[in-house]
This record gives sequence, structure tokens and C-alpha cells, in this order.
Amino acid sequence: MTEGSGNSPKWGSLYSKLRQVKAEHLIAGVSGGVISTLVLHPLDLVKIRFQVNEGYDVIGKRPQYKGIFHALRSIAKSDGFVGLYQGVTPNVWGAGISWGFYFFFYNGIKSWMQDGDSKKNVGPARHILAATEAGFATLVLTNPIWVTKTRLCLQYEGTALSGTATRSSQHYKGMSDALIKIYSTEGVRGLYKGFVPGVFGISHGALQFMAYEEMKTWYNNRRNLPLDYRLTSLEYVTFAACSKMFAAVATYPYQVLRSRLQDQHRNHKNVREVVKNIIKYEGVKGFYKGLTPNLLRVTPTCAITFFVYENIITLMTKK
Repeated sequence: MTEGSGNSPKWGSLYSKLRQVKAEHLIAGVSGGVISTLVLHPLDLVKIRFQVNEGYDVIGKRPQYKGIFHALRSIAKSDGFVGLYQGVTPNVWGAGISWGFYFFFYNGIKSWMQDGDSKKNVGPARHILAATEAGFATLVLTNPIWVTKTRLCLQYEGTALSGTATRSSQHYKGMSDALIKIYSTEGVRGLYKGFVPGVFGISHGALQFMAYEEMKTWYNNRRNLPLDYRLTSLEYVTFAACSKMFAAVATYPYQVLRSRLQDQHRNHKNVREVVKNIIKYEGVKGFYKGLTPNLLRVTPTCAITFFVYENIITLMTKK
């Protein structure tokens, strides 16, 4: 009883801080995620197709691309312009919800760590902790959406991957149809495929937000300005892009593992099997397949997201 009483004020304080985080963080995060996704989805589609190209067994059965621009041209030629936006619906939903909740949870946890004082610097370790907790909560809510996005992105017109999987004949008409079919044929486990590497991927957001916060802190300290001083749009975009590139390169292999586990054309048992096959058939470079289109996509995506987020926050909190 004593132990419970000692902990309740702490968690009560966290709950209170989360309740005090205003809706603008959610609204701004959703807006940034949706806009950036709509602009850059074709590169995400190409990235996923590169990630699942294992280089063995399925050559001649999957579409083969020589590079980013060849992939974009090939997809547009075979499926039309709309083909470049396969999987865009769950991607927009996923990005909007993910960024919205991420910013909401992150700012709530950070505010709790700061005891409500926005000028208080909590340091890199606590920035990582706050981002990790926010990332886990967001992943639990959005993993089913990312599974449907991957499945829709990997529907190849006129291409059959015979003998490579148990689910290759499954065709999805859209996001709702994919969610229903995945649940009916694979259960809840199907909706949470790739969750384990997704948990490891939380480190991506943690590193990114830590780098972003620390760069802002360093910059404001150099100019003898308060920690919460509003920067210019260019400064926000620069720090967002730099922090994203740093985190993307550091944590990219988990995204390859996640995409392959979610691929309906293969039936991998677990993460260990995927890692073993990549090392055996592709070597270390297999863990970085699709890195170039990913960097070309995520860097401007992050810059756009943070640009929209910070400016909406400024507009909504202006007195």
C-alpha cells in the first residue's frame, strides 16, 4: 500500500501533463505527416520495392529495377500515374496518425520531465527516453496500418511470384479490404507483422528527436536565447533534415527487416530467418537496400513535416 501510494503522485502527474498538452500538437503533427506523405509517396513505394528484392529465387518474377528513376518510369509505364500512389491511403493515415500521436505523446512526456517549465533543458538522455516512450505508444496504435501499406505497395500488376509464398494470390482492393482480409486470414498476428523490428526502429525516432532537440538547444545557447525561443522556418528545416539523415543511416537495417516480414509474397518465420537469409545471399549491403531512395524521401519528408508542424504550432499558440 505504501509503495502504491508513493508511485501514484508520479503517474498522476504524468497523466495530468498529458491531459494538459493542447490539441495543437496533435493537429500540427497530423497536418505535417499528411502533407509530406502526399508529396513524396512515390519514393516510399520505390523504397519498399527495393527493400524486399532479395536477389535470389524470385529474379524474373518480381519487377526488376536498375535504379530510382528506372523504377519510377517502369511503375508509371505499367500502372499509369496512379500506380505511383499504390498504398497511399494507409500511408497517409499512418503518417498522419503517427506524427500526430508522436508529437502529442512526446510533448506530454517532455513537459512532465520539465515539470511544466518549457525553458528547462532535460538533456539528451531524457530526450531519448521521452521519444522512445512516445514511439512505443504510437507503434502499438499504427502497426496494422503500416502492414496494409506494405501489402498494397507490393501488389505487382501482371506479376505472379509462384511458389514463393502462401499469400501471394491475395489481392487487396484498398486499405479497408486489406485490413479485413489480413485479419480474417492471418488474425491479429498478421496485423502486427514487423512489430518486433518496429520496436527496434523506435530508436530511429529517439535518435532523431534527441539530435533535433540538442541542435536547437546548442543553437539557442550560442545566441544566449531561451531554450523555447522560436526559430525561423529555414532553421527548423535545416535541423530537421540533419537529424533525420543521422537517424536514418544509423537505424535503416530494421526497416529492411520490417518490410520483408510484412511482404505477402514471402513467408518468413521470424526476424532471425530474415537476417540469416540476407547475410547468406546478399551480404551486409542487403541491410541497406533502398537506402538512397529512402534518404531522398525521408529527408525532405521530415523537413516538410517539421516545417508544417512548427509553423502551425506558432500560429495556434500566437497570442
